[in-house]
Amino acid sequence: MVFPKWRAAGDGTTTKQAGDAAEAQALHHLQRAGLRLLERNYRTPGRGGGEIDLIMGAPDGTLVFVEVRRRSGSHHGGAAASVSVQKQRRIIFAARHYLLRWREPPPCRFDVVALEGSSVQWLQAAFTD
Repeated sequence: MVFPKWRAAGDGTTTKQAGDAAEAQALHHLQRAGLRLLERNYRTPGRGGGEIDLIMGAPDGTLVFVEVRRRSGSHHGGAAASVSVQKQRRIIFAARHYLLRWREPPPCRFDVVALEGSSVQWLQAAFTD
């Protein structure tokens, strides 16, 4: 069964609020590591496009497209394992769309920040295009 993003989570917060909090936690973690925020929740226009949770600039000039995943535990492989091949394709599609604005795109990579309970796991270059 699929529930809309506004469905209440077990603690009274909506899943949208929980997702926003996870993104904020991931953003804080990445900024402490020296990355700077370029875009948040970048979406391609139209239906069937993709979304990128965070687009960050690394100190070495690399453009980092970040998918944030939150899970309460490591059931079914945990948060990182929930980034399916289909989700990766949508992120790559959105990244290509974002890069159209660059005359000469910088080096890029796709990272995943997995939040499980109080644990933060940052997977750099988690997948490739």
